[in-house]
Amino acid sequence: MTEVSLPVSLVRVVAAVASKGDRLLMCQRPANKRHGGLWEFPGGKCERGESDLDAMKRELREELGVSAAVVGQEELVIEDPGSEFQIAFFPVEIIGEPTCHEHTALLWDTVPRLMTLPLAPSDRRYLEFRAATTRGPRPIDTV
Repeated sequence: MTEVSLPVSLVRVVAAVASKGDRLLMCQRPANKRHGGLWEFPGGKCERGESDLDAMKRELREELGVSAAVVGQEELVIEDPGSEFQIAFFPVEIIGEPTCHEHTALLWDTVPRLMTLPLAPSDRRYLEFRAATTRGPRPIDTV
C-alpha cells in the first residue's frame, strides 16, 4: 500500500474490517468523542507521510493491542458526512485478542445484528454495502 494523496481539505482515515467466520469486529466510541457512544470499525487517521498499511498497523496496536497479519484491498471509500474525513474500509486479519484501549466496548457479530446497533454514519453505510454485495465471509485479497 502506498500513501494516498487527498485534497488539502480531506483527512484519510483507515477502518479495519476484521472477521471471525461471519462475525465482524466493531467497537463503541468513547462518549467524549465525535459520534460518542456509537459503534464503529476500529482504525483512525493516517499521519502525514504514512501509508494506509502503516496507519492500519499502528491504529490496531494502539486501539486494541493486536497486530495486523494481513491487510486486504480497499473495499469502499466514503466521505464522512459533516466532516473532513475520508474513510477507507479494508478487510484485515488480526493476531491477538482485542482489548479496549480507547473504546468503551467491543463485540463480534453478524452483519444483520450489527445493523441493529447505533452506528456511526459511515460505518452504517459500509455495513449496508457489505450486506448488498456479499453472502458470507469475504476472502482477503492482499495488496
